[in-house]
Parts: sequence; structure tokens; C-alpha cells
Amino acid sequence: MDNKQKIEELVKKLNRASQAYYNDRDEIMSNYEWDAMFDQLAELEKRTGYILPDSPTQSTGAQESMGDGNREAHEYPALSLAKSKDVSVLEKWAGDRKIWLSWKLDGLTLVATYDDGRLTKLMTRGNGTIGTNITYLAPYIKGLPTSITDNGHLVVRGEATISYTDFALINDLIENDDERYANPRNLVSGTMALDKSRAREVKERRVTFNAFTLVHCDDTVVSWGKRMDYLDSMGFTTVDREETNANALNYTIEKWTHRVQSGEMDIPVDGLVITYDDTEYAKTGSVTGHHATNAGMAFKWQDTKAETVLDHIEWSCAASTISPVAVFDPVRLEGTEVKRCLLCNISEMKRLGIGADRKTNMTVIKANMIIPKCVAADGHGTTFEIPNKCPVCGAATEIHIGSVTGAETLHCTNPNCTAKHIKKYQRFVSKSGMDIDGLSVETVVKFINNGFITDFADIYHIADHRDSIVNMEGFGEKSFSNLLASVEKSRSVHPVNFIFALCIPMIGLDAAKRFIGALGTEGFFDRLQSGEPFDNIDGIGPERSNSVLQWYSDEKNRQLLNKLLGEVDIESIEPKTDNSGTCAGITFVITGDVHIFKNRNEFKSYVESQGGKVTGSVSNKTHYLVNNDIESTSSKNKKAKDLGIPVITEDTFAEMFGK
Repeated sequence: MDNKQKIEELVKKLNRASQAYYNDRDEIMSNYEWDAMFDQLAELEKRTGYILPDSPTQSTGAQESMGDGNREAHEYPALSLAKSKDVSVLEKWAGDRKIWLSWKLDGLTLVATYDDGRLTKLMTRGNGTIGTNITYLAPYIKGLPTSITDNGHLVVRGEATISYTDFALINDLIENDDERYANPRNLVSGTMALDKSRAREVKERRVTFNAFTLVHCDDTVVSWGKRMDYLDSMGFTTVDREETNANALNYTIEKWTHRVQSGEMDIPVDGLVITYDDTEYAKTGSVTGHHATNAGMAFKWQDTKAETVLDHIEWSCAASTISPVAVFDPVRLEGTEVKRCLLCNISEMKRLGIGADRKTNMTVIKANMIIPKCVAADGHGTTFEIPNKCPVCGAATEIHIGSVTGAETLHCTNPNCTAKHIKKYQRFVSKSGMDIDGLSVETVVKFINNGFITDFADIYHIADHRDSIVNMEGFGEKSFSNLLASVEKSRSVHPVNFIFALCIPMIGLDAAKRFIGALGTEGFFDRLQSGEPFDNIDGIGPERSNSVLQWYSDEKNRQLLNKLLGEVDIESIEPKTDNSGTCAGITFVITGDVHIFKNRNEFKSYVESQGGKVTGSVSNKTHYLVNNDIESTSSKNKKAKDLGIPVITEDTFAEMFGK
């Protein structure tokens, strides 16, 4: 193969990998492999002068997928930065000028435009010249104000990100392997491609806009640092930054690198960026390919690799998938000892070249300084064994082939396998759920395997197993006492967090907030027990409403809920009311047939739209019982009379409260 053929082959492979990285849920090669291939391509292009138009050295990246947005030209081209792994190159670039160091976030670049204090446009970077208008998603993105105090024309560039914590929570709750995402970068890219009908999912996925430069403002502000301070003052979430210079650059980079190595960063980063403080000077210089030479420089960490030998493969069952984990002879990477890494699935094991235990040489790195990853293996012609029994329950396993990605994954065939509920426990104990600190997934697995936990309510009785737990590896009296204190603290819970913790399909924090906002604590549980739909609540709709009702119709779920209600104290929240409505602050019970309204659900919707509340049973908190048969001897009429609660007809209601 001659140099031109090599270049064409490299361009094809890199662009295919970029497409998967930017738009698909799967990734077909690691960043380490991509960078090495990119460097090889750049060297060949420099040596031969042969550069293809679609070469990744000439573009900002792959085209993003589109939702409902239109393709539009950028007012200011969103060019990419030249990159280097050599600090001396960055020092030379900085010269004797003041510079700023900030994170190179691993997300999706967006450009926000404001006019007269209002957000008028939000676009993806696209190819740097043409992007996609996704303004309809803007209200659901954190850190991106829809109104600001600047009344002129302002353009801001930033990175949309999803944290590792939120990514893990979202991905772990996706049962279908084809629907899981390879990394937070894939997830945020897919999220920014959602259409208008799914825009609220952006908020549920906690996408954050991190402003990293003020591209234009009408005021004359030359200093990049002051321009970033200006964005802070208007409510933007901005990237961390530090002023430095060429002499101190190496020390500053080491300090920031340690922040990544120490695990401080929950937001994905894949490098650092240096920028001139003098923004007018930064505009000068030439443009090479899609790189503006003075706009900034990106520093990429030199991945430290180590050679080791595979000891064995652990097959870990969680949710519906049995995932392979490589356990190898310990090596030191980035100052820490590493001896295991996730291999994702069977297809990835084959791609890497994983073979038999003790006969496979492996090359491992720490991707982005954090995540241990195998980038190559040589099994010397041997093959790995795929277990035919689930490591948790012992049931038979089977291989699934994804209909979208084609990836081979191993699954347990037992629908009642304990491990299939692990992710639900993870959600239950999360900060968004019951907030039980110290109860990790690994600990839950140990407790389940030892028979301490069979359902959520058992968590509140782990004190019964104190002697056994304090003698377990990783535990002691102090750690157990801390866990027990966290469990006891979680007994007092907000209803939104409690609903989220129940793991009802399709019901996240946003839906839980809508339930409580519209119905309050008591109203939510009253409606759940009555079986009446929730689809009259703004933003819920028939699909989510049916999901809640179907969940509650399952006897096991009702038993679970009742056991939990005996263990926890749920804060009593009143529904948000319209104080100007005719029913504001009034609680009704509606029974029997209706004739003014189409049905009782429409009647209830009217009451709630007027700031009132409708419950399913009469109590001393009820203000009126509405029944067109006032003389009825029903239990509700009898109880209302016993409590001295007025019983009124629908016509009387209309006279008193309107229709």
C-alpha cells in the first residue's frame, strides 16, 4: 500500500470512528487509538502534501445528527484549536503574553446568540461553518440563561456536558443494550438531537452549558478574563480558569492534571486549553485547515500505557447484561495501581484480541487520566470462554446481537435474577432518590448475596445484621455506623425523591415534581389508589400516566410501596395553587354521575385549574362533597354528614365556583 492509499484508508477509518463517537450510541475505537491514527495521518499529509477534502485534519469533527432544527450558517465560524501533547510547544505559543488555562471539556460545542437581553438563537457547531438551530431546546439546558442584562448583540460559545454521575444513572436504567450510550459525549450529542416533542428530556438528563468564550459583545472588552467575568455576572455557568504565563505554564498544567487524577472532575474533560488574554491579538494570525492559529491551543495528555498479562475475566451481572471485566497483573498508571478494566461486551473482546487466561498480553491506559481501558491485546491465537451460567443466579445465559449496533452481549435468561434489580437499588439510594450515602452498588450486591436485602424496605433493617456486616471485607464498626446513620436519616424524605426512588418506568424527577406540584403529597397517593389517570397534569400525558397506573396495578409493587410507607416519613406538600382561582385552597370529593362536566376527570381538572384539590375519600380535610344525589345513603355521604361537611350538587358547585 503506497502513501496515498494509506492516507485514504486512514481518513475512511477516522471519519467512521468520528461518526460513531459524535452521533451513535457505540464507539468503535478508543480516543487513544484515534489520536494515534490521527497523528499518523497528519504526518503522512505533511510529508506527501496529499490532503483529502474530508480529512479530519481539515474539519472540526463529524456532522451531528439533526432533530427538528434547521441547518444555518454561523455568524462567526466556530473553528477548532491546534493540539499538542508537548508543553514546550504551548510555552512557545504563549510567548511573553498573559494567557489563561481552562478545561477542554468533552461534550458538544454550542453557540448562543442574544439580542436586546433575550436568547434568540442556539446552534450546534456542526462543521464549524454550518450548524443546526436547536433554540427549542434552550429552556431545558442548565447554565444557559434565556434572558440577560446585556441589551446589545452578544454571542457566547460553550460546551454542553453531562456529568459522569448523571451518565451512569441514565445508562444503568436503560434495559436495551442497543439504547445504551458508550460515554457521556455520545449521550449529550444524542440529547441535543432530540426533536421538539422530547425537549423536556434535556432537563431530565441534566445537560449543562459551560461557557468557554465570549465571541462577541457590543461593548469594548478586550481582556478574555474580564469577558468571562462578564458572563459570570449574567448568570452563565462558565469553565474553571486560571491566569498564567509561559514560565508558570508547566507548573499550572501539572496542578490541573492532578485535579483530574484525584477524581475531582465529575464533568468529562479530555485536555486543557490555553488562550491569550488579549482578544484583539487572538484575532490575528492565519487559519490552517479549520484551526485559527492564535485563537488558542489545546493540550492533550500523553496517555501513559503499560503492558501486562490477563489473569482472568470476571463476568458481572447487572440489570439484564452480563459484562466482562478484565483482571490483570497490577501495573502503575498516572501514579496509581490498576489491575482491572471493563471490556464492555463480547464484540469488544474480539476486536481487541482477548484470548485465554494467562496467555493474553494486554496494553492498558487510563483514558482521560481517569478510566482504565484496554486498547490492545494479543491472545496468541487462543480464545476466551463465555460462561453458560449466570454468575449470580446460575441460570442459563444467552448471547444477544444488537439490532442497531450489532454488538454481541451476554444475558441471563432468568427474569427473576436478583442482579437484574441492582440498578433499581442504585437509583433508590441515589441523591435524587433516598440519598443513602455509603450504600454503593458493590455493597448492595454483597448484601443481596448474603440474604440481608430482598427488597427496598429491608435496607431499613440492616441493623439486624450488624455482626455479619462489620466482619465483611471493607466494613468495620465505624463504616457500618456511618451507613446506619445515613439509612436512618433517609427515613425523612421529600415526596419527589420518594417517587423517583420507586423506579417507576418513565417517571423521573421532572415527572415526580409535576405530580407533587399539581396534586401535593396526599393528592398523589389518593389518585394512585383510586386508579384515576394523571394525564390531565401538564407535561405528563397518557403514556406516563399509564406507566404509573400499570406499575401500581402489580401486586408486588403495591406490597413494596406499603412496606416502604411503614418505614419512612414522607413530607406533606400541598399542591401549588392559583390563589386567584375560584377554588383556591378548597378540597373537594366528587362522587356519582355528573352532567355539567363530561366526566369526573374533567370536573377534577377544572377544580385543579382553579387552585383547588380533589381527593378520593372524605376526611376532616374535605371542604365539600359533590354528589348530585344529596339524599344518597352511600358511605361518602354518611361520612360527610357525620363530619359536618356540606354535600352539594354539581349545579350548586357551578353557582358557587363557576364553570
